Amino acid sequence: MTRTTPLLGAELASQLSALGIRPGDTLLVHTSLRAVGPVQGGARGVVDSLLDVLGADGTLVVYAQTPDNSDPSRWPLTRGRAVPATEWAGLRATLPAFDPARTPSYGVGVLPEEVRTRPGALRSDHPQSSFAALGPAAARITAGHALDCHLGEESPLARLEELDARVLLLGVGYSVCTAFHLAEYRVPGQGSREYGCAVDDGSGRRWHRYRDVDFDTSDFPALGEAYESLPEHPVIRARIGTADTRLFDLAPAVAYAETWLTGHRAGRGRTG
Repeated sequence: MTRTTPLLGAELASQLSALGIRPGDTLLVHTSLRAVGPVQGGARGVVDSLLDVLGADGTLVVYAQTPDNSDPSRWPLTRGRAVPATEWAGLRATLPAFDPARTPSYGVGVLPEEVRTRPGALRSDHPQSSFAALGPAAARITAGHALDCHLGEESPLARLEELDARVLLLGVGYSVCTAFHLAEYRVPGQGSREYGCAVDDGSGRRWHRYRDVDFDTSDFPALGEAYESLPEHPVIRARIGTADTRLFDLAPAVAYAETWLTGHRAGRGRTG
């Protein structure tokens, strides 16, 4: 399905409201604007409509990751290109440190940048897996993001779980559902590996190495399909613009994912 005329802000807000987004919601959004089709104002118009539906008491949250701030040995995965091993040491010494106020998000589309750069937006401090938020719950969500915890108990995902947040997949599938990563931390035997990135903790730039979960999104589409096929129908599906869209509560989805992943990943643990 294609659309040639831009979706107006009021029309988009009406569709989002009809989907089930409520004033006062805390909403984690993943989106593909290309899938939505033309919208008046582009990313700015989409954020305006989301904020309009959420109202003054609602909080809009996006994943503002920076996986390009990574060890050069991982660049084929994080940047889509390889560099010779002879250059790795020099790159580790010169890669710019993550700055929550300035470093742009990478690989998540234009909407997170629209949110991140808005007046009043707050961003968590993780150098590779930050979140940005707008609204009254933004400070609670983004505070205390541990340097050694991408998406676990000391990350904004755990705060979103506590706040009974909801997840909006707007034109994207479960493969990008960050909420499922929180469940990975709770899977017995889940593997880990070493990460590296450039940080500045106030005493100057340094290269930081740490161990964390070895994430695997390969089974997230099957996990999501299983979850939305439950007889209680926990996932609301509709079209927003031209985008297939899903809306669901984060906490029960994470709880289901923990059980599902534990069963389906038995014996697959890695220590990297």
